[in-house]
Amino acid sequence: MTLPARSESALRQRQRKGVLRVRAAADFRRLVAEAGLAEAYAATDVVVAANAEFTDQGSLHLNIGPSDPPIRFRDAQLESFGAQSGGGGGDLVLPIGGGLGEAQRQGGAHLLDRLLRGGSLTLAATGDITALHPRRDLQAQLDLERIGSGRLLLHRGITENGLVAVSSAEGVLRSPWGPALGPFGNALHSCGGAGSIGLTMPGLALLGPGSPVLVAGAIGWVVGSGSGHQPGVRRSAAGHALSPGAVAAVSVDLHGLRPEWLRPCFFEGHGAALLVGLAAPIPLINEAVARQAACGDEDLEAPVLDVSIPRRLRPRLGSVSYAGLRSGRIQVEGRRVTAAPAHSPRLAESIGAELITWLEEDRFPLRLPVRPLSGRGGLIPLDS
Repeated sequence: MTLPARSESALRQRQRKGVLRVRAAADFRRLVAEAGLAEAYAATDVVVAANAEFTDQGSLHLNIGPSDPPIRFRDAQLESFGAQSGGGGGDLVLPIGGGLGEAQRQGGAHLLDRLLRGGSLTLAATGDITALHPRRDLQAQLDLERIGSGRLLLHRGITENGLVAVSSAEGVLRSPWGPALGPFGNALHSCGGAGSIGLTMPGLALLGPGSPVLVAGAIGWVVGSGSGHQPGVRRSAAGHALSPGAVAAVSVDLHGLRPEWLRPCFFEGHGAALLVGLAAPIPLINEAVARQAACGDEDLEAPVLDVSIPRRLRPRLGSVSYAGLRSGRIQVEGRRVTAAPAHSPRLAESIGAELITWLEEDRFPLRLPVRPLSGRGGLIPLDS
């Protein structure tokens, strides 16, 4: 029997009346296992999925000033970190990564954390001299209240699936997922599996430009396809990506972020990164969406890559289920390898619970995308 479809307007009406039925992805899967898909669908309007993954692919966009006399930024430093002019007179762009050569073992992610926790940053800048911007240099102390506006742009805010990183080389390999021990001493998996946004919502099909997501305690917005967007990857029969697939870029107002859902970190040999808690609603608008959201870790796979080979295409050593990864032991090249998460299940669960509350209290907009993410792949080989 086909389950009845639901409209966006009907779901929004339920939300306004305070009767929207929202469940975490894990709770929905549990209900499906106990009572069947039809009953779980009838008792659930929206499923919430969440990620808490590391990224260095992001940037801070700050608007500062104006000063008197005005300055048009050419070169600037926040603390000891270089920032770029953002085009406007008082605009600066700072990557959240970096810091690999810094003695402090910090990058832009740490400056963001300092601002959010009430600290201040020293700004030292030089300017291009024009008739309207005669100032040559500027020094100032900035805290969150002295920044007129700012945004955190996550170039790979939401990724459909992750990977499992192993190393065939001797010793310790410093990687963006943490230390990979070789040969085949451990396996680091970057995605949370069945509870993640991309594996609960294959293809990120219910996200598009303008879609709202909860980012570290603030409402952010999908701005379009993100870096490395690959919607055409191989998929399971149920439609789930078998490798990192679709990617959404996300932007969020700096002044709404809450530091308890952000963690600056530093990966030895790689540089600074940011652990970010994100959650997204998945309206159960039809049976197909519900069936995909009901898939468990035993039905979902991640590719195992040998990251010790520094090439564009790294050797793929098969795939493993997320159930195997959660067990803590997987088989790679005939060896039993210890598996560990290179993400935070606890932080993902926390931000997901927060979004459930916001949805139930009608504090979070519930909407379907006006248009989907681009169907054009973003990984185009650069040969030289």
